Amino acid sequence: MKLPFTLAFISILFLQAAAQEPDQPNDFLTKVFYKERREKLREKLPANSVAVFFANPVRNRANDVEYVYHQDPDFFYLTGYKEPDALLFIFKESQTSSNGTKYDEIIFVQPRNERAEQWTGRRLGDNGVKDKLGFEQAFNNSEFKRYNVDFSKFTSILFMDFQNDVRNNPRDSSDMYDLIVQFKSKTHYPEKNNPTLAVEPIKNNLDANSLEGIMDNLRGIKTKEELDMIRKAVKISCAGQVEVMKAIKPGMSEREIEGIHEFVFKKYQAEDLGYPSIVGAGHNGCILHYIDNYKPSVSNKELILMDLGAEFHGYTADITRTIPVNGKFSPEQKQIYELVLKAQEEAMKVCKAGAPFGDLYKATRDVINKGLKELGIIQNETDKHRYYPHGCCHHIGLDVHDRGPYETLQENMVITIEPGIYIPDNSACDKKWWGIAVRIEDDYLITKDGYEHLSSSAPRTVKDIEAMIKLPSALDDFVLPELDKKN
Repeated sequence: MKLPFTLAFISILFLQAAAQEPDQPNDFLTKVFYKERREKLREKLPANSVAVFFANPVRNRANDVEYVYHQDPDFFYLTGYKEPDALLFIFKESQTSSNGTKYDEIIFVQPRNERAEQWTGRRLGDNGVKDKLGFEQAFNNSEFKRYNVDFSKFTSILFMDFQNDVRNNPRDSSDMYDLIVQFKSKTHYPEKNNPTLAVEPIKNNLDANSLEGIMDNLRGIKTKEELDMIRKAVKISCAGQVEVMKAIKPGMSEREIEGIHEFVFKKYQAEDLGYPSIVGAGHNGCILHYIDNYKPSVSNKELILMDLGAEFHGYTADITRTIPVNGKFSPEQKQIYELVLKAQEEAMKVCKAGAPFGDLYKATRDVINKGLKELGIIQNETDKHRYYPHGCCHHIGLDVHDRGPYETLQENMVITIEPGIYIPDNSACDKKWWGIAVRIEDDYLITKDGYEHLSSSAPRTVKDIEAMIKLPSALDDFVLPELDKKN
């Protein structure tokens, strides 16, 4: 049945308007950047191979509400594509299609759909991907079922093995679930629970291991364009820490403090959080990944540990500050804080290209263990204890714990240094230390001869923190009396 002319014309106008994507930021990474990333990957692939990447699936939150969609970072790194239900192939050598077209990469994406776009937002479609993301071979995902390539001819098919819970939408025969099923069928993936997908003897060329290492080495070294994004994310995150220092006062809730950070993130156009915000007052700070942030009133004598990172155009910061709620560190809080700060600064001294990654942790551990002994919190520097239970460093980028090699620091890596001391209530030490939790985390760009301290604009010394807390806050008058009463 044909649409009436007027309705068909309106539909065309709707799709054209949607394709224009008005009012979008103009500082996204370009299609040239993503093409260069694919070329770099192709250089690292073994001979006669193909690398396969799947978009992240849509995740259900509850009933008919989905989680806000977030693209798989590897997929985004290679394409810039932000939508679900997509599949990417990157070939080491050029391929020839049935009509004689030469290609070395191909992407399948969700199609344009005016009704769906009215509900859930604009789609690029195959033509939009060609125009905006620079692919020559882009097709709607429904075409993958008819995609005719003999996968048995490749020495290796590199992909990330399927670990995620991917739901099937029975109304969409080309959703992520179906694309994975079709891939398994075409490559004779040895599915234990469905042997009909691999009934014929085939060449064992499926490689679910090698791609991880290749992507680690590729993504671990940041480009100039990526560094611009990371710097922006870090700067925004530091601004959030500064604003909270100025606004902090006893009686605030953990949730309120979290909200100030995240308000600043949104004010400066950060699209998302790099990870769930950690805002823990007192003993809550001893929970390393405390994300409840429920405490309704932080007390006058507590420290509050705030580990938050803005995500800007896909790239995240990761910054932690620990500050006194009343504006002044107690003697015990100050001793623990300055011990953690000293540990961080010792790690900074060995932070340069060529240094073993493990030397950073060793530097922080040695300082902390010696200091805890001097304070009488542990008996010997070699004692096993839970007061510093984590490592001190990791890569950041498209993930908060980003891909990257962990053997040796290299120029243009971006890492954190984040020592911490956490002394829960009822610990085996003097009660005066109980409930003190301190973590100081900063972001660093590794340079040839040292590092660039990216997050230095967020105060980190006792003196600078206490001075910042004394400054007035723009939020001091932000009060609704009928809602501000404490229960």
